[in-house]
This record gives sequence, C-alpha cells and structure tokens, in this order.
Amino acid sequence: MPALTEGHLSPALIGRHLSPICTPTPEGGTKVTVVPLLHALRTPGGGFIGTSGVGAGAVAFIFAMLENSPPDLQMVPATAQDYDEFVSMSAGIHGGLDSRVFRYLLWLKDPLRKMFLAKSEGKVVGFLCFMLVDDGTTAVADGLRVAPWMRGRGVAKALQKFCLDNLHSNHPTVTKIRFFLGPKDIEPAVLNKYHLLNSKALISVVIPYEQMEEKIKLLEHRLEGVGGRRPLVALSPSEVLRLFEDPCTMEGLLPKGLLIQSSLPVSIRRSNLELLFRQGVVWFYSQPSASPKSSDASEVHVAPDITESRSHDSAPTHQEPSSPNVAPLTCSSCLPSPSTLSCSPCGFLSLGTPPFPVPLGGGMYRFDIDLFGTDPVSAQTHVLHQLIEMQRVLPAGTNVVFCMYAETSLCPELTRFCQAITPSHALGEQHLLDIDMSTLESYLSPQAQC
Repeated sequence: MPALTEGHLSPALIGRHLSPICTPTPEGGTKVTVVPLLHALRTPGGGFIGTSGVGAGAVAFIFAMLENSPPDLQMVPATAQDYDEFVSMSAGIHGGLDSRVFRYLLWLKDPLRKMFLAKSEGKVVGFLCFMLVDDGTTAVADGLRVAPWMRGRGVAKALQKFCLDNLHSNHPTVTKIRFFLGPKDIEPAVLNKYHLLNSKALISVVIPYEQMEEKIKLLEHRLEGVGGRRPLVALSPSEVLRLFEDPCTMEGLLPKGLLIQSSLPVSIRRSNLELLFRQGVVWFYSQPSASPKSSDASEVHVAPDITESRSHDSAPTHQEPSSPNVAPLTCSSCLPSPSTLSCSPCGFLSLGTPPFPVPLGGGMYRFDIDLFGTDPVSAQTHVLHQLIEMQRVLPAGTNVVFCMYAETSLCPELTRFCQAITPSHALGEQHLLDIDMSTLESYLSPQAQC
C-alpha cells in the first residue's frame, strides 16, 4: 500500500485516529476529551511506530489538525453564573440584534427549554439550546454559537452531538428537530440532507423614539394612498383557538401547517398556542373584504390578558427599565364565525412579539412582526397596527428596531412602504428546515464528517 500524503487524508481517516472520552462531571455535565491515538505511537526521537502505509507528512498533518482542536471540552447545563461570559462570547452576533442575550436568564426558568454550554479550560466557548414543542415530539434547536477564538475546532459539532444524546436519553418521544439557517448557509449539500420547510424575507427598520409619532402618522398617510385601512381584528386567546379550527387558515396562511413566531416554529396544537399566549404575543387577523375602504368595519386593538401566569420570554427581569408587556383592553372582537371564514379567502394574520432590549446600544429595543399572507395592502395594514400597539408598551425614551418576517413576494411592497424610515442592517432571509432524529445522528457520527 503506498504511503498516504496530506492530499490523501479525509476527515473520516482523521476521525479514526481520534478517540473522544466522555466523563460525567459532578455538576451534571459531560467532559469530552479528544485523545489522539497516534500519541501512543510516538518514539523518543519524535517519530512514529506502527504506522505502516501512513507517510510521515500525513501523520504530521494529522497532529497539526489535532493541535488546533480543543483538548479538553466540557459540556454543562447553562446557569445564571455563566451569564456574563455568555454575553461576552456573543458580542457582535446578529449585528447587535441578538435576542438570546436578553432571553438567556428567562429561559433558565422555562421547563420546556434546555440550554447547554461548551467550556474549555473553564471558559464558556459555545452555546446551544433546544425547546420542546408539539407535545414533546419535536425539538427546536436555537442559538448555536461558538466563541470567535474557538471556531473551526469542533466545538459546534460537539455541542450538537451532546444535545442529540440528551434528547435521546431524556426525551425519547422527540422524532424531529427544526432549526433556522441564514441565506449564506443554504447550499445544495445542506438541502440534500435537510428538509426545507419555509423561507421568509427579513426587513429590519429603525425608528428613533423622538420620531415615533411622526413616522407612524406618515405610514398611516401612505396606507390611505394605497387602499385605506381594511377590516382588522385583534384576537383574544379563545378567538385564536377558534380561528385555527378552520381548515382554510391552515391551508392558505400557514406553509406546511407551521406557525412561525420570531424564531419559534410550531404546529397548530393547543399546547403550542397556549405557549404563545403566555409570552404576550399580539394577534391581529383581517378578513378579506371586497371593499377595502368599508367604513362600517370596526377596528379593535385587543392584547392578550397578562394577568395569566407567565413564563418564557415575557417575564420581566432586571434588564428592563419598564415592563414591555402588553396591557389588556376591554372591548369585543368582531371575529367572523368559522362558517363565514370557510366561505372566503383566508385573510391575513400577524403576530407581534413584545419589545425587548438588544445589545445594539443606545437604549435600543427590538420588536418582531411575523406576517402570514400574500396581500400587500393587508401586510401594510398589519405592520401599521402592530407598530401602534407596540408604541403603547414601549418604555419611554426607547429607540426601536422592528423586524418584519414576510413572504418574499411582499418584500418590494413593504420596503417601499417603509421608505420614509431608514432601513437598518442588511435585508436577508430566514430559512426553516427540519430533520429526523435518526438521520441527524448518522450525520454527526465521526464516519460522516465532511
């Protein structure tokens, strides 16, 4: 057999010369030590024995690879004591709009969400979490990140494998994992492995606090110029449940039957909807109308009742100068009956996430609007009403960047609609994918490295 050179080496070959040793830690985590088997083959003079068929250059290349890998990686559950290191490691992620910096401490109290850290030499170098949805049959992976000085050294894969093992051991009912990728990560090789469920355009716009009233009035004027306000209904929790009983809503508004709220994709199960109710999400629904400027259509601004017990993202913390939660209003809704909905097109739906602080600086808050539907005028109407509702609960003196997630066909219209408001950050896309647990396990095995 000819001697192997650096050019002949494959990750699978290198993987056969690595031996991960997993040791439980007193804190309940796992210590992962990557042991290079070839170290046992070194001679006193620095050469190698027992490496027939492997050239010296190839062996040296393997050691160069090993020296760039973390020799001592520990996987542990996230704790409040690790928060400062997590924030430091996350600096600059998502252009300062990273929501996890705010939500980390809240998620520690969430029984459905599990967060894990990778540590090297006692320092936080990686993070990954998952949330159980769909009555425990699906896990949503979220927030994967690796410290800049540790990237390309196997930390991300070790975290993914650790989370997969945790799901297998502690949540055997999970059969699928959902996750989001950005446009730079969508390549043919990725699409060959994972199922692409949905893609949406992302438009982010900044509004300084002192310009809020002016910008909203300008958007109102622009909306009147393109068709006026269409009938708009804000939904109470019971009305949301009734809305999704109609098959038209599922088929016409929700791709693959999934409701995507910010970075959380869920099926339309009651347990998932109740989760969103507890998070203070504001729901607006507009029924299609042959007369967009109809004056007899009532407009209602109703927010979820926050007197219910809350967990997850809406619980206030020390980071909030004042609570961003939505206060309830007492007014009746004009939601059409299911029979009326099923006889007409599916209308338009939007979800507004309560505003929360982000690391961008300058007292900046972020506000997400998820849009479901394809009608441009309806989309603009929903954006305006979500902004009006958001303004009611935004802390005084706070600047806001609002992020709109919409069908790609709506991107030109929404961009023109917001021309008076300076767009911030790059326009992009959000891609939702999923994979079966068994398939992912095979991809994460050492033999499948690529």
